[in-house]
Amino acid sequence: MSQPAQVPDPATRLIAPTTRLGVAATELLNRLVAALTKAGISLWGSRVLAVRGRKSGEWRTTPVNLLTHEGARYLVAPRGHTQWVRNLRVAGTGELRVGRRAESFRAVELPDADKPEVLREYLRRWKWEVGYFFDGLDADSPTEELLRIAPGFPVFRITLD
Repeated sequence: MSQPAQVPDPATRLIAPTTRLGVAATELLNRLVAALTKAGISLWGSRVLAVRGRKSGEWRTTPVNLLTHEGARYLVAPRGHTQWVRNLRVAGTGELRVGRRAESFRAVELPDADKPEVLREYLRRWKWEVGYFFDGLDADSPTEELLRIAPGFPVFRITLD
C-alpha cells in the first residue's frame, strides 16, 4: 500500500529555485532589478528592501514589488516564508530604497483573513512576473481560493516612520 502524498504546510511554504539554471536566472533577474532600482529606476513599483538580519544584525537587501492598494502600502512574498520575511518579522522595521532615497518603515503582518484582496491586487498588477508561484490562481480567482492559499503568502502592511 502506498503512502499518501505529503501536502506542504502553507505556514512554512518556501519556493526556492531548484536547478542551477533557475538559481542563476533568479540571481541575474534580482541583480538586474536591484541595480536599476539602486540607480533610481523603479520597474513597476520595484524597491530594494533593506532589513537587518535576525542573527547577524547586518543589512540584507533584496528587490521587492511595493503594492499600493486602497491608500495603504504592502509587501507580498510570492515565494513564501523567505529569509527577508523571517528577518522582517523579527526586526519589524526596514527601509525601502530607490536610488539615493531611502524610506524607513514599520511593518505589520496581516492575518490570513485580511489577505485575499491584497493578493488579488498583487496578482492583477504582477501576475506576468509572479503568477507561477500562485498555482494557477489569478486576480479573478474566488475569494475562498485566495483564503485557502493565504497562509503560504506572507503580506506586510507598511507604514512610514
